[in-house]
Amino acid sequence: MQTRELFVSAPGKVILHGEHSVVHGKVALAVSLNLRTFLRLQSTSSGEVRINLPNIDTFLSWEITALQPLLAGYKEQGDLKELDADLLKRLREFTGISDDSTDTRSMAVLAFLYMYLTVFAEDLASITVSVWSELPTGAGLGSSAAYNVCLSAALLSARGTISSPLMPQQESARWCKDEMELINRWAFMGEKIIHGNPSGVDNAVGTWGGFLRYHAGNITPLSWVPILRILLTNTKVPRSTKVLVSGVKDKINKFPSVMKPVLESVSAVSCTCEQTLTEMAANGPSVEHYNILEELIDINQHHLNVMGVGHSSLDTLCRVTLARGLHSKLTGAGGGGCGITLLRPETDTSVIQSTVEELKSCGFDCWETSIGAPGVQQHSSAALSQDILKILNSY
Repeated sequence: MQTRELFVSAPGKVILHGEHSVVHGKVALAVSLNLRTFLRLQSTSSGEVRINLPNIDTFLSWEITALQPLLAGYKEQGDLKELDADLLKRLREFTGISDDSTDTRSMAVLAFLYMYLTVFAEDLASITVSVWSELPTGAGLGSSAAYNVCLSAALLSARGTISSPLMPQQESARWCKDEMELINRWAFMGEKIIHGNPSGVDNAVGTWGGFLRYHAGNITPLSWVPILRILLTNTKVPRSTKVLVSGVKDKINKFPSVMKPVLESVSAVSCTCEQTLTEMAANGPSVEHYNILEELIDINQHHLNVMGVGHSSLDTLCRVTLARGLHSKLTGAGGGGCGITLLRPETDTSVIQSTVEELKSCGFDCWETSIGAPGVQQHSSAALSQDILKILNSY
């Protein structure tokens, strides 16, 4: 062990533009959400490995002597492209988690144990990991990726595979580019365990932060872009991403001459938004920039309704906010789930408060937050709010 205690955090994510078009080879823009997952790792002498899953008080623990045999025959993979199927099979048998389990908590346990065993393969260490998150689970906001990015950064730092970048007197610090790439690759392994065949966008956003361009499997972090204020609304309407994606695909197959131009237009919205954000970063934001961003939000929301992934709850969100001059769209798979509302710098506090109150009266959860936040960071205890520190220390 290289450290006695460390704190890390990683952001969630929203899709700004390009939902459902990305699987058809078009451009999408993903952005970090300033709601974060926080993790505390402590080295101990207990002979155990302990973790509480995000926002669950109960600790799970395993004796190191019981975990050690699971590594029999394990060989470290330098490229981290594929999971070790034999180790994963032994872990499933050890934990009693079936191959067809889709339980999020079970998958999170598997991801943790897999990463712990493979990072510390040469010398299993006694550690206690506490996790707490501002992100709601199952809402399409990258909560599992934030969890996996935090695990990856903390475990690799504790093992000494990467540095602990925090210097004395610093409150927060980030890793160098090569170390961030390693964090991202390990986090992607965790995402594969939880989701099977993820795109890699969520863990990339959690690692790098800011805005990312996704096109044809290539993920490119954008250079410096502005932080934008938003309202994030969770309609709390459950939906199946698999069913929604399948529905869009069926509609494209049924009406190719109608739907393919829609996908091209969505891709163009993403590219225009990227250009606008780049101009805002270079020249400073202007009224016209916000006018363009609002128009693009409206256009893309209409696109998504045409694709069949809208929902009456999202229509309510758009109606309530537009009545106050604010512009909203769904983010993620649609069919309910979450939506974002752009806030201009000059938007009056009273307008925001009345909007939040009305959305909550509709049965929604609503937060004022921002997008474009930093990616994974290491923190000193002084950098964390007393509330977060109290929660992490209470587990």
